[in-house]
Amino acid sequence: MIVKMKFLTITGPKDDLDRMMDEYLSRYEIHLENALSELKTVRDLQPFNEANPYRELLAQAKSMVELLDGSLDRPEGSISMEEAVELIKQLNWQLEEKNSHRSDVTAKLGEVREKQKKLEPFRSLSFDTSRLQGFRFVKHRYGSIAKTYFREFEKYVYDDLETVFFKCKEDSETVWGIYFVPASEADRVDAIYASMHFERIHLSGDLQGSPDEYWSRLDEQEKELAAQETAISRSIAGELKNRRKELLLAVEKLEKLSENFEVRRLAACTREHHEMFYILCGWMSEKDAAAFKEETESDENVYCVTEDVDRSVDSPPPTKLKNSRLVRPFEMFTRMYGLPAYNELDPTLFIALTYALIFGAMFGDAGQGLLLAVGGFLLYRFKKLQLAAIVGYAGIFSTIFGFLYGSLFGFEDILPALWLRPASSEAMVNLPFVGKMNTIFVVTIVFGMALNLLVMVFHIINSLKAKETGDTWFDHNGFAGLVFYGAAVTVIILFMTGHSLPGGIVLALMFGVPLLLIALKEPLTNRLLKKKAETKNSAVMFVVQTFFELFEVLLSYFSNTLSFIRIGAFAVSHAAMMEVVMMLSGAESGSPNWIVVVFGNLLVCAMEGLIVGIQVLRLEYYELFSRFYKGTGRDFKSYTHPRSKHLSKEELS
Repeated sequence: MIVKMKFLTITGPKDDLDRMMDEYLSRYEIHLENALSELKTVRDLQPFNEANPYRELLAQAKSMVELLDGSLDRPEGSISMEEAVELIKQLNWQLEEKNSHRSDVTAKLGEVREKQKKLEPFRSLSFDTSRLQGFRFVKHRYGSIAKTYFREFEKYVYDDLETVFFKCKEDSETVWGIYFVPASEADRVDAIYASMHFERIHLSGDLQGSPDEYWSRLDEQEKELAAQETAISRSIAGELKNRRKELLLAVEKLEKLSENFEVRRLAACTREHHEMFYILCGWMSEKDAAAFKEETESDENVYCVTEDVDRSVDSPPPTKLKNSRLVRPFEMFTRMYGLPAYNELDPTLFIALTYALIFGAMFGDAGQGLLLAVGGFLLYRFKKLQLAAIVGYAGIFSTIFGFLYGSLFGFEDILPALWLRPASSEAMVNLPFVGKMNTIFVVTIVFGMALNLLVMVFHIINSLKAKETGDTWFDHNGFAGLVFYGAAVTVIILFMTGHSLPGGIVLALMFGVPLLLIALKEPLTNRLLKKKAETKNSAVMFVVQTFFELFEVLLSYFSNTLSFIRIGAFAVSHAAMMEVVMMLSGAESGSPNWIVVVFGNLLVCAMEGLIVGIQVLRLEYYELFSRFYKGTGRDFKSYTHPRSKHLSKEELS
């Protein structure tokens, strides 16, 4: 179901915004809208143009928390904004010297590691490369080149160029090396190398000895600086240990204050009698809106106005779904198609019931269904995957239909069929003018007709809620389509069951009038709404266009109905595939090869289960959803988000 919404406008003194949000708004879920866009009729509105004063303090506080050892669970208690700000400033002042020393060490450590990174590819050079600096008539360059360009360089350029390239290291993509060139030709050769995407690497001027020897000295410096950095960090952590609880509370407080401050980009401010006021706009659930309004009524600095959904606003209400825990996993399918608009029906319960039911009918096996159910729910229990829960529900219905079909891991002689066996000759039934047809095909077509009638009712409800008169009465999925399709279904069922057909007048009224209304949907809608037609086509063009549109509608009714035959087809094919498995295992002789039985069941369960799952979703989306559901809603996004009590390293970064 879709949670009912209220539109809130909250205002008060500009300097009181942080307090209002901290004391009241932070405890509720609200989808904020841009106040400047929503309140276009209000004069003298201005945006907030203030920098976040908590961002830097929060970064400093998080850097301190990163130095703490052990669990980072938030302790019980609270701290005020003033106390949090003062604590971080005080700790920064106390640790200023050590932090400065650590910053210097960290900077030096970064420089050493950067030198090591540059020098690493050239460690294979075994001579004293510093002697190259004294060459007057020969220049040298360190660098790298992509392997693809290096091959072209070797094949087409290298032999005709006055240079010597010495390869030092290579991997699957890059070649590192050093090249030598006469000083008189350096500019020309450098340009040619650059054209081949040679990237120069400038090694430091203090390079002494061989690159490997210099790299080893840098490695010793790196270890020494890293040890210094660790020692300083431990010293700082030791001093922070006594203020651990206050520091964690301060981080939580500053996070909330910083998050609240970011709301200013959606707020507006206005001046009234030389005093500045803020204005916030957003959507809340009816329950939260009533509680928030009641809580702030006694606060003279907070003024709140709630309005109903049908107010004239540019932005439609966001959609917040609220379904029971049993149905909630199927919200994934709803969101994949598109969230319902606020005034649409939520199809989650519908898809939950029909998806599991159709899956079970197409994949009816008590044993394999039980495996799907147990595996799906176990995976959902430990991994919280919504799709796993859907598989679990589908497995339950597969098990139920397995008993109805009398199928257990493909064995047809263990369980009695409570209804019928899809692939047996006993499942056939005689129909007038059709002849013999599998009963399950007949049942699935009737089931599809019933679903089509139901979704047409959903379409009418959605159209009435959206106040779309033409779609309500004259659309092929509206009232006219419901009457026509319902009459057609009734006539077919009466005919197939041997009952006499209704009279010609009834047929004309039930078939002809609805089709005429569907054909004249546009002019009838314009007349009801007293609107003038935008374009005027000739009578001949109108008749031709209407004829083909009506033909397409009739064709869609026919193809949509026949599409549900796939339910029975997959039920029969599943039984046939398991018959093949039983035959290959030698089950007919009474002593089956159990390895073949187990492997065959796993293969069929995995392969056909995936195919059936996709086919059921196709039926839901293309045959059912397309008749009544648009999915044009936008998600309800609260500016506040529930936080866990554990402060993770990701939150600190």
